[in-house]
Amino acid sequence: MHWPPPPDWPMATVSRRVDCSPHRWHVQEQGTGPTILLLHGAGGATQSWRTLFPLLASDFHVVAMDLPGQGYTQAGTRRRYGVEPTSTDLIALCQQEGWSPDLIVGHSAGVPIGLQMMLDGMKPAHGVVGINAALETFKGAAGLFFPLMAKALAMAPLTVRLFAATTTQARTKRLLESTGSKIDQWGQSLYFRLASDMQHVDGTLQMMAQWTLEDLAKRLPQISAPVILLTGDNDLAVPPGTSVDAAQVLPKGQHRSLGALGHLAHEEDPDAVAANIRRHMAE
Repeated sequence: MHWPPPPDWPMATVSRRVDCSPHRWHVQEQGTGPTILLLHGAGGATQSWRTLFPLLASDFHVVAMDLPGQGYTQAGTRRRYGVEPTSTDLIALCQQEGWSPDLIVGHSAGVPIGLQMMLDGMKPAHGVVGINAALETFKGAAGLFFPLMAKALAMAPLTVRLFAATTTQARTKRLLESTGSKIDQWGQSLYFRLASDMQHVDGTLQMMAQWTLEDLAKRLPQISAPVILLTGDNDLAVPPGTSVDAAQVLPKGQHRSLGALGHLAHEEDPDAVAANIRRHMAE
């Protein structure tokens, strides 16, 4: 997506561009107090935090950024979209900007990145809060077909351009409904902008094509910090059982249900998610 974000982009007034090799990051920062780092999921951007961000910024110093190649972050290389490279690059960004997160909050694919950051040396006192964490690799035929499809699309610019050009608001709405979440018109329009942008689509596909969790899964027992995994009972993208199982492996893991919410639970009920975060920060 072309810099800068338009005035109607969520939290655009606190957006800025930060050069930290190898990427040019889109960062949003607001509030004072303990620092909370927000990591969105695959295919999203900072807009995913449009209602949770201001709620948290009333009590905390909140930092969010678009992941490489997605939203308004310009990737400096096509080889650093996987979990480990993204973790390394995010830690470098935090060090450059002087951020020492007290808590990492991730959604979906943002959760394994946050966990990897702790394995790579970041030590947030309150660990990680994960929302519908994507912590399980694809199984069976889907495990073979999906990564291959993502890799094929990622290597075919014309296909990426066609996908972005043919995306409609109705198609975007159906995609969001397939997550089990009910997203309002504003939220749908923001996802439509993302899905119809060729650079964002390419960045998302590059991320999926390089996505592996085998090493992280083996190292989960090494994470000694608290990890709270929140799930929506109606999540159709990532089974809640994935978080239940992960919480049992993590030394200080805990699972909490958010009730009848879908994969985008933090967008459906930001108050409930904010309450869980505040509760965890107070413990």
